[in-house]
Order: sequence, then structure tokens, then C-alpha cells
Amino acid sequence: MNPLLDFSGLPRFAALAPTHVAPAISQLIAEYRALIETVDQAPATWQGFVQPQIDAGERLARAWGIVSHMHSVMDVPEWREAYNATLAEISGFYAELGQNLALFAKLKALRESPDYAQLSPSRRRIVDTDLRDFRLSGAELPEAQKPRFKAIQEELSALAAKFSENLLDATNAHAEWITDQRDLAGIPADALAAARAAAEQEGKIGWKFTLHAPSYIPVMQYAENRELRARMYRAYTTRASEFGKPEWDNGPLIAQMLKLRNEEATLLGYPNFAEVSLVAKMAESTAKVAAFLRELAAKARPFGERDIAELRQFAATELGMPALESWDLAWAAEKLKHARYAFSNQEVKQYFPEPKVMAGLFHLIEKLFAVSIEVDRANAWHPDVRFYRIVRGGATIGQFFVDLYARETKRGGAWMADAIGRRITSDGRLQTPVAYLCCNFQAPTADKPATFTHDDVLTLFHECGHGLHHLLTQVDDLPVSGIDGVEWDAVELPSQFLENFCWECEVLTAMTAHVDSGAPLPRPLYDKMIAAKNFQSGMQTLRQIEFALFDLLLHSEFDANGAITAQQLVEQVRNEIAVVLPPAWNRFPQSFGHIFGGGYAAGYYSYKWAEVLSADAYSLFEENGVLDAATGSHFREQILAVGGSRAAMESFKAFRGREPRIDALLRHNGLAGR
Repeated sequence: MNPLLDFSGLPRFAALAPTHVAPAISQLIAEYRALIETVDQAPATWQGFVQPQIDAGERLARAWGIVSHMHSVMDVPEWREAYNATLAEISGFYAELGQNLALFAKLKALRESPDYAQLSPSRRRIVDTDLRDFRLSGAELPEAQKPRFKAIQEELSALAAKFSENLLDATNAHAEWITDQRDLAGIPADALAAARAAAEQEGKIGWKFTLHAPSYIPVMQYAENRELRARMYRAYTTRASEFGKPEWDNGPLIAQMLKLRNEEATLLGYPNFAEVSLVAKMAESTAKVAAFLRELAAKARPFGERDIAELRQFAATELGMPALESWDLAWAAEKLKHARYAFSNQEVKQYFPEPKVMAGLFHLIEKLFAVSIEVDRANAWHPDVRFYRIVRGGATIGQFFVDLYARETKRGGAWMADAIGRRITSDGRLQTPVAYLCCNFQAPTADKPATFTHDDVLTLFHECGHGLHHLLTQVDDLPVSGIDGVEWDAVELPSQFLENFCWECEVLTAMTAHVDSGAPLPRPLYDKMIAAKNFQSGMQTLRQIEFALFDLLLHSEFDANGAITAQQLVEQVRNEIAVVLPPAWNRFPQSFGHIFGGGYAAGYYSYKWAEVLSADAYSLFEENGVLDAATGSHFREQILAVGGSRAAMESFKAFRGREPRIDALLRHNGLAGR
């Protein structure tokens, strides 16, 4: 059997090959189309009409989800070709599905029938959101416009895939080969060991540094060699731009995507794509989002101005650098942090060996949410991947894969994706959820386990928060189970919420052990970390707002056919928001994968809005005790368990007892008091 057509259990990665993709997806689309042809005879009821659609949709989504996952974690030529060869077919089918008037009419008939009132709240929410999505998919467009709308969806999918591939190829293309050890002063030993191993793997002497985060970041933070930092910075910030290979330039793709998104919005009757995007989000309008971002920027700006002034003064008086360039900022900031707080990120990193961190993370989850996490077995896509199950009341309620390390064939960043969703199947069986947790951390060496920076630990907790949202759901209807159906600007709530525990002494003590001595994180070092927690938080907050406002304006006020380019717009936003400006040749938009290669278009503000929600939610733990099991149970029941079965604001108010407030976020970030 084609393993992509086997839905009896976990994905069969050991049997999977790129040649399976096209026949499996074509067959599943054909089966779905055959089901749709019977819609006229189907009664406008849940069991007669909606449930069969969910069943067919799940089979296709699960199979394509595996293909998309392989495209992300094993982007070798064969998988890339298989993915791209099928992308147009599946994108076209989904666009066609969203415009099917027979399905739309049947769903409206159910909504208007007496049966609707008898449905459970989660099923009524599914019907309502499906009707909304049909409208956003062009179901009500004149027939003459539907082919064009479908073509737009297909082209946007292809452009997004190409954007991500260009970025990965450009990232992989650049390497700094160092043969003189004197050029490596300041770079930590573990980063040097990884660079040495990378060179040896290619049969060369010396050290190989790349633009992948585990290699790039230590160079920018610690390398005394300013010319090396400058070369790395320029290569990193001009990836996939006109300064590299023309075939990898994402600039033309950005322009085309913006034109297509604007055309899509126009066809649907919206003034811009941002308004289309916000229909399915908590935010009411682009004006309110812009006001939220600018209000937060105004609160952060005095702190950001103080941060950069202090850094420049320190660099001039202590480092002999009267002028700081962009490639100096991370290095000088690390020097200032060490001078002010007498510790470095590298020192802290030695206390976070991977086995201890994972054990501490799992222990926290078990204590807060009354579950246990156990090692499980499954075949996977790479030998480094681990597999676990979550048990509650003696029963397995979910399982997850963990893929921690960076590879050249793996896209950058960190993410959670769902492999299987929780549901009650048509034969009455409970299907438990399965998730992928993927990061890009530095791999272990032959003689030592991987060690994580505190930022790495925050990233791991963040993605695990997404995973818990998917895995601890108690909703039995697939379209609103776990993260499915959750408003995009609320989906970051559980992930950012879990990050807060990475600053608690009790949690850190349980998840730290010096990689050499085994000693836990010393209290004096912890105190220094807390003192430095909001180091340059003003600059960091402004940087995130810069990204979010650029995204919002790009999809609301920007004229994709006008004379101003996306690059010029980001420069305008920087002039409004930023306290430090990068070089004119910095090409950030070309690597902004969240909005051009992912699903965050006109939604990047979600990170800041979800920070408001997560900080306010965490403040209840601060009031009751951060490891209070009763509060953890309350969070599990009111946020994680309900998934998308009700509006996110309802879930938040059920947990917190009121609407969200910004106070906790400002306090957590050290931005209160001005």
C-alpha cells in the first residue's frame, strides 16, 4: 500500500518515498471529488452532509501534511520536486472546493434549519466558520470571476513555496572558511567544535561557519574579528536578494505576492488584504491593530532610546568604538551585559544540557497539567528524531515527535505542526492527536551532549506550548480540535505563556546541570539572569513592532502597483519605530518567511497581541503560585482543552475572569513606570 494512503496509525516514514506523493494526492482528491458529486442527494444534516466532508478532508489533509512536513525537514531535490509537482493540483482543488456553490448552499440550508439549534456548541461554531470561509474562498463570486480567484490561490501557494526554497538555498550557499585560529578569538569552544566538525565532514581543514542560526549567532555575539562579523552579517541580511544569484532573488516574488493578495481582496470586496486576514482573527480592524502597535511602541520607545544610548556610550568608552555598525550590536551588547551583570550567555549555556532540559520541561508539564510523558517508539525521518506519548488516567491521550537539531536540508526557525488531530471517528473510535516539534539547535558533539542557550530553552518551551494546545484538547470534532479553529492572533497564547516558566528559579534549578560538573544553576547566576532579563527589552520590543507594523501596512496601505517598493516601506517604518537603523543594503523583507513563506501575512502583530494575553494569563499563576496545580488544571480546562470550539476571547475570560489587560506585559518586559 502507498504509505500516504494508510490512515490506520502513525505516518509510515520508513516506507515513504517521494514517488508516493503524486499518486496518493491525486487519488485522495479524486475520492473527495466523488463525494462532492453526491451532495445534491445528501440531506442537509450533520451526519448526512458535514461529517462525510470532514472525513474526506482529513484524509487529504493528513497525507498532504506529511508531504509538507518532509518538504520542511528533508528538503532534498527529490522531495522538493515531489512537493512542487503536486502543489498546484492540491492548491487548485482547495480553491475549487471553497467556491463550490452546492456545498455552500447545503451548509446554508443546515444553518437555517431547526437541526442547527440541536447541534453542540462546537458543531455550531464549525458551521458558522465554514460559512465564513466559503465566503472568503470566493463562493459568492460571479462565475466569471471564480477561475481567476482559483488561479490566484494556486499561484500564491507556488510563490510561497519558492520563497522558502530560495531562502534555504541562499542560506546554505554561504560559508566562511577559517584556517587561522587567530581569527576565531572570542568564539565559544562548542561553536568552534561544531565548525571544526562541519569542515571535517567536507574533508577540509580549519573551521566552517554558516548562516544557520547555531553557527551564525555565536559569531555575531562573540567573535572579536570584526571583519568576520561584517561579512557574516552582510551575507545573512542580503540572503535571497538581488545581491546573490538572480534565481534566488525573493524580491520579484514579494512584489507578485502582494499584487495577487491585493487582487484577491478586491475580488472579495475588501479594501485590502489585511481586512481579509482579520475576518478570522480577534482584532476588529486594521486601524485598531495599528493603534495597538503604535501605542505599545510609544511606551517602549523611551526604553529603547535609553538602551541604544547606553550601548553606544559603553562601546565608545570601554570598547574604543565611537561608531557602532549593525554587525557590532550583538557583540557589543554581550560585552555590556557581561560588564553590567558579570555573566554571559555562554556561561549560562553550560548549565542547560539537552537531557536535563528535556527532563525538566516534561516534569513541569506533568506537574501543571496532571499528565505523564513517556518515551515511545515510532519510525521517523531522521535518526536524531525522538518520539514520546502523553498519558493521563492510564490512557495515551497524545503523541509527539521531537526534531531538535539544525541540518542543511531543514528549513530554519522552529515550529509545531500537527500530524493527526483528535476526533471521534465515524465508527465511534477516539483518535488521539500527534504533533511534530521542530527546532534548529546546535547538535551534540562526539563527547558532549547538546547544550542550549537560555534563548534556545525559551524557543523549546514556546513550541511545546503550541504542542500542548494541540495534544491536550478534549474536543471531539476535528475542525475545532486543538489548534484548529483558533483565531490566528490567539494561537500564540499557550506558546508564549509557557515561556514564562523559563524564568522561575524552581523550574530552572530542576532543569539545569553543568555539562561538566553536573551542578545545578547557582543562585547567584540565576539572580544575575533575572537582573538582566529585560536587558535591552525596549530595543527588542521596538524591533518586533517594526516587523508587525511593516507587515500590517504592507497589506493595508501599501500600493502593490505603485512606485514605492516593499524595501522602501520597511525603511519608512524603521524611521518611525526603530532607534537604530540597519545599512541601506539590508534586505530584511527577502527573508521574512513568516509573511511570505508562512501563514502570518497581515498577522505578524499576533505575537505582540498574544504576549498581552499570555502575560495576563500567567499573572494568575503569579497570584496563586507559579507551580500551582489547581491553576494549571484551570488553564488546561479553559484554554488548552477547548481548542477552537469557542471564541478565544470567551476562553480567555473563562480562565482569567475578565478581559485582558496590558499591565502584566509591560511589567514583565520592564516597560512600566514611564
